[in-house]
Amino acid sequence: MAVSNKAVDARDAGEAMCPYRLVLEHVTSRWGVLVLIELLDRPYRFSELRRAIGRIGRGVSEKMLTQTLQTLERDGLVHRDAKPVIPPRVDYSLTELGREAAEQVRSLALWTSDRMADVERSRAAYDEARALKARA
Repeated sequence: MAVSNKAVDARDAGEAMCPYRLVLEHVTSRWGVLVLIELLDRPYRFSELRRAIGRIGRGVSEKMLTQTLQTLERDGLVHRDAKPVIPPRVDYSLTELGREAAEQVRSLALWTSDRMADVERSRAAYDEARALKARA
């Protein structure tokens, strides 16, 4: 797929203005989180990683997984090891930087899981208060 020069220029401009925000978006994106957490366990081949992510939640398309892996590789978080064999074999693993990021993301995911009941209670209280206010 060809990317227009305008799109590339806009991406470069965004990175120049706020590179931290972009890395944070990559690490905390819907698929970035799942990729990083899965790769904490071990290296994966593409199809294995796709299946593993599908077991956690909804499945990821090949296109989205490819884009996510390329983005994380560009950021220095994922290592892509292409073996010159037939059929081709490509393994994905975390770099040291990626391992650091993945451990942080996993901590946030565990916190979310541990505190979900509190979040649900807060949501219910909020929705009830809004409903009462709307009826008044």
